[in-house]
Amino acid sequence: MQTNNDVMYGIVARQRLNSILKEIFRKSIHICSSFVPLFLKFAYWPVIILLIAALIFYSLSEILRLKGHPIPLISKITEMAARKRDENKFVLGPVTLVIGILFAAILLPLEAATVGIFALSFGDGTASLVGKLIGRVVIPGAHGKTVAGSLACFTAVYISTFCVCHNCFIALVCAFCAMMIEVLPLADFDNVLIPISIGGLFYLIF
Repeated sequence: MQTNNDVMYGIVARQRLNSILKEIFRKSIHICSSFVPLFLKFAYWPVIILLIAALIFYSLSEILRLKGHPIPLISKITEMAARKRDENKFVLGPVTLVIGILFAAILLPLEAATVGIFALSFGDGTASLVGKLIGRVVIPGAHGKTVAGSLACFTAVYISTFCVCHNCFIALVCAFCAMMIEVLPLADFDNVLIPISIGGLFYLIF
């Protein structure tokens, strides 16, 4: 016979599992954005135009969803990926993700933009996943972000930057700066700051 404690434990476990699945789904979109530099290399302006079109289409679909007119599939995906803080609100994450990628692609040379987009895709993506899965030590003032997540961000950015430039020192600097930005309580706006700042930093020191 189940006790109240057993029932409560089951509810908490299901909530945690649901949160982890949402985070995996959400960050898989982040990680998939790592393909954008490859597409930019072969079809720069068509990719830029597609990104802008996707941004407009998503924004319109969110406005319609909030007005009670959800667009099939798109609105469902948004609801599946939304954090608790986004419930009944405009889900801003995809907007800031695309804006960050667009700014990096337009303002920076392709190699620097690639480093910035990789920092967002792999660094921010793995930080959230690792923090959610195994993070135990919470960083004070970082709104729940963990030491494990920050170290995962550092490692992912170091590896991805090194794969672009083959320079240990530059990869180390970019990884450290990305980790420092990622730990800031910026909500979804780190999606904009990380690719521009890390790509710009790479451009200045490479």
